[in-house]
Amino acid sequence: MKQYTREFAYNLKLAYPVILGMLGHTFVAFADNIMVGQLGTAELAAVSLGNSFIFIAMSLGIGFSTAITPLVAEADAAGDVVKGRSAIKHGLLSCTVLGILLFLSILLAKPLMHIMQQPQEVVALALPYLDLVAFSLIPLVMFQAFKQSSDGLSETKYPMYATLLANVVNITLNYLLIFGKFGFPQLGIIGAAIGTLVSRFIMVWYLWWLLSRKTKTKNYVTNFQWKSISKKMLKKIAGLGFPSSMQMFFEVAIFTAAVWMSGVLGKNPQAANQIALNLASMTFMVASGLSVASMIRIGNQKGLKNFVELRRIAFSIFFLTLLLEVVFALFFLTFRHWLPTIYLDVDDVANKIDNFEVIGIAAKLLLMAAIFQISDGIQVVVLGALRGLQDVKIPTIITFIAYWGVGFPISYYLGLKTSFASMGIWMGLLVGLTVAAIFLYIRFNHLTKKLILTHLQKS
Repeated sequence: MKQYTREFAYNLKLAYPVILGMLGHTFVAFADNIMVGQLGTAELAAVSLGNSFIFIAMSLGIGFSTAITPLVAEADAAGDVVKGRSAIKHGLLSCTVLGILLFLSILLAKPLMHIMQQPQEVVALALPYLDLVAFSLIPLVMFQAFKQSSDGLSETKYPMYATLLANVVNITLNYLLIFGKFGFPQLGIIGAAIGTLVSRFIMVWYLWWLLSRKTKTKNYVTNFQWKSISKKMLKKIAGLGFPSSMQMFFEVAIFTAAVWMSGVLGKNPQAANQIALNLASMTFMVASGLSVASMIRIGNQKGLKNFVELRRIAFSIFFLTLLLEVVFALFFLTFRHWLPTIYLDVDDVANKIDNFEVIGIAAKLLLMAAIFQISDGIQVVVLGALRGLQDVKIPTIITFIAYWGVGFPISYYLGLKTSFASMGIWMGLLVGLTVAAIFLYIRFNHLTKKLILTHLQKS
């Protein structure tokens, strides 16, 4: 056991800035939800519906950008600055183009809201909110390119600093513009959208500024020669990025489907789903941070061709994740009735009945969230390890089958065709995540044993 536990300190040291940075992304939504929740359940449901489209697009952008990290990590371990800079330049170009395409896709998808059987008052509020937040996808995906590059260089703290600054800007603008404080106009959920948009532009600029000032990273992120674009490198990034984006898309899309199915059940189930999903997302960011640590460390060991050490390090991260997810599960079980009250004005007499119903549903969903914490954590850190090995095609097939071949049919049937309702939707999520965790682990175990055997035969 000691061969694994002795890695815990370094794993956490590498992961904690990533965790805080990712929590920062989630905290933007958390702050929006709490502040918008004071306006009423319809406004909260509208933000949930609008963000459901954004989360799908974000999953594609963030997933694609993860292709940059193992390439940079492998080049960094080998001391090849030129190769690392090339990966960052082509990754940034690819992510910028992708961000623009995602923004345009969201605009084209807006009419879908009218045919999704969502409450009309919610749709009316969500449409103008969506326009501004969709535009913020461009700076967000550009930020991800720099973030993944920084992570690949094991400089995980700089994206954290940028995200923390973005949160300060977002919360300040939310307070001023949602409620109309200090002479600013009272814009409601449009104010929340403006806060998100401005904070993301500041976030990408600040991260680039930090990286351009540090000696180690300056040569990687400045003086790009844009006239020389390598089709081979673009193809390599796309070859890694597209399957990785699909992996994240399949998972995020099933949670988004849960938002839409909850909307079919009504505005209160949808608001409750948003609360439970936001809370579960925050604990998931811890596992996501460890997933990045896994990707970095596995990428480094792959560059060194030390596959025995690679396997030991991977298992140390898996074990650490398991322990932390058990703690989070117990936290949700203990505080599932209190946590939803943070999001709503429980003293609001006009919305008292709606708020009481939302809190009751959210408490039940947090019971399910407590259980699937473990599966969700394990599947994402194993995915990170597989990305570090640059193995992306088979894991993409596994995630598709787990979430859409197994999880979604269960969610749809139990949620919309039985009395389980919202609980049934989340039962399907639990099954899908568990199937993914099991088969991704089997894939990693098989692949690393094969790499060790092949390396021993060659030596």
